[in-house]
Amino acid sequence: MRLALFVCLGFALMSATALARQEQTAAPSNPFFTEYSTPFKTPPFHLIKFEHYMPAFLKGMEEQKKEIDAIVNNPDPPTFQNTIEAVERSGALLDKVNAVFGSLRGANTTDELQKIANEVTPLLSKHRDDINLNERLFQRVKAIYEKRKSARLSAEQLRLLENSYRDFVRGGANLTGANKERFRKINEEMSMIRLKFEENVLKETNNFRLIVDRREDLAGLPQSAVDGAAEAAKRAKLEGKWVFTVQKPSMLPFLQYAENRDLREKLFKGYIMRGDQGNQYDNKEIIAKIAALRVERARVLGYKTHADFVLELNMAKKSGTVYDFLQKIWKPALKIAKQERAAMQAMIKSEGKDFKLEAWDWWYYAEKIRKAKYDLDENELRPYFLLENVRKGAFDVAGKLYGIEFVERKDIPTYSDEVTVFEVKRKDGSHVGILYTDYFPRPGKRAGAWCSSYRRQERVGETFVTPLMYNVGNFSRPSGDRPALLSLEEAGTLFHEFGHALHGLLSNITYRGLSVPRDFVELPSQIMENWAFEPDVLKSYAHHYKTGEVIPQPLIDKIQRSGKFNQGFITVEYLAASFLDMDWHTLTDPKPADANAFEKKSLDRLGLIPEIVVRYRSPFFAHIFSGGYSAGYYSYIWAEVLVEDAFEAFKEKGLFDQATAQSFLKNILERGGSDDAMKMYERFRGKKPTIEPLLKKRGLM
Repeated sequence: MRLALFVCLGFALMSATALARQEQTAAPSNPFFTEYSTPFKTPPFHLIKFEHYMPAFLKGMEEQKKEIDAIVNNPDPPTFQNTIEAVERSGALLDKVNAVFGSLRGANTTDELQKIANEVTPLLSKHRDDINLNERLFQRVKAIYEKRKSARLSAEQLRLLENSYRDFVRGGANLTGANKERFRKINEEMSMIRLKFEENVLKETNNFRLIVDRREDLAGLPQSAVDGAAEAAKRAKLEGKWVFTVQKPSMLPFLQYAENRDLREKLFKGYIMRGDQGNQYDNKEIIAKIAALRVERARVLGYKTHADFVLELNMAKKSGTVYDFLQKIWKPALKIAKQERAAMQAMIKSEGKDFKLEAWDWWYYAEKIRKAKYDLDENELRPYFLLENVRKGAFDVAGKLYGIEFVERKDIPTYSDEVTVFEVKRKDGSHVGILYTDYFPRPGKRAGAWCSSYRRQERVGETFVTPLMYNVGNFSRPSGDRPALLSLEEAGTLFHEFGHALHGLLSNITYRGLSVPRDFVELPSQIMENWAFEPDVLKSYAHHYKTGEVIPQPLIDKIQRSGKFNQGFITVEYLAASFLDMDWHTLTDPKPADANAFEKKSLDRLGLIPEIVVRYRSPFFAHIFSGGYSAGYYSYIWAEVLVEDAFEAFKEKGLFDQATAQSFLKNILERGGSDDAMKMYERFRGKKPTIEPLLKKRGLM
């Protein structure tokens, strides 16, 4: 790589930043410095090199600093246009490089990118604080805010003004003296240790391998899982053996079907012990420090807890509201989970065995019970869920609802051969945006599935800027002569992330800074999952990958009948993580806690049964310690209340009723964060949501 070359040439003492400054003037070919010449101004991944990032970051920060200085030094009285809108439009180059860099760090990272992240992260933290803590800039914002009632602003402008003022205050603008300096230090330290947490989880995930060298230890596994493990072994130069990892497409089939109980335990513990092994990648001290710093930052800003700071922006508003909501679901879910446990223990006994059910047995016996109770085997379903067909099914649903279509574009650059790009058009041929899809696990990709953007929709003057969205997943890979065949869960996840993409693609607002509350943003994604398994929709895309046969009605009936199966487990492991998140972020003591002792106390207080492990243990709970869901992991099930109530409207009028679809489009998808979330929901539904449809769907009534 370029950095290694410089070191070899004798520049070992020159930092990457110094090199970047040198290249900033010496490398006019940096693709970030010119307007992209690619179709729809998409990122030219084929041209972007390692050495381009630091110069672009530095120049981006320098340019935004100049833009902010120009706003501050403007001799004219502050107005919405010369201050609020000007700040909103600043930092275009920085946003440009950040979007690409952040995308690759999540989906295709390298050691070189990680080095850049470690150097640029504190610089970005300082840069953000320099803007948020700029006293003269805040005084201009404050002056406009105080006259907002007489300013004759549009509803969207008023919303942006109120959000801008609020964000400056939350960013420390009212702090003085020692508090201001401590606030800066906290932000810088937190940005670095969150980065370390993320790196550790990736290392731990990639480092664990269960190597099987005896064919008899594969007993019970479907052939697709065996083939996938053989290919993984081949890539690891372990031909003749089988390799299983803690990536879910590899791990879950093993836990569901492998008869070797000892190996199930080994693989399961490899998964749940990530970041908790006392090695160089251990995260326990890191998460305790993050939680403590968040407490301290909240107190500096005048909040009692980090949760108070976060929830102020969400629909829930208060931690008590979140706890009460979670408890309403926890009690019936735990009751069902205990019934599920009893059924599994009874099956163990019926097999003539006398061991006690453990957490690594749950998937195995759940699959056996599903087979016995519903005559449903997931491997019987997979041949009907060819990845490309599932994706087309999602596209077709969007087409019927919103009148759009997806056309593959092979002329748009990507960062990996596994990425596919689609242009999104209206039926009249007009351009809507671009969608990238990247669905398979690899060592440089973090676990899970997500959606983000290279460019968000906005209006700049008379120009309507179209969005560039991307979906990333870690689904089952092709193996041998078998293409990528998805599980039901993976198919639902594909529809889910596609729902997020639709939210970005169909946005129709002026200011991209109008963000959506965390506990509302999951509504557009989760509602799409409902269409995935509706019988008529299934018949449109679930076709056997070899014969083209439409999924038979008896299989659809089995899917429908088993819809509430194992919901005690699914709900309890999720809710336990939501409670754990809230407990970490309602701490009031800024002293680091013993992470394992804290987690145990939190889960014991809930009464979590030992046969179920919390969905994300603290040492690898990336949603809350490196992602954006701190004090917000509850959002998924909070939004599900909205989702199930909203989907009732489609069920009442018809799955593709155009009046209902257009109302959802106009009141939810197009609006972004331009209005109060509950007001937008009520305009669509005509009433506030109720919890009953959620409990009914999950079988918890």
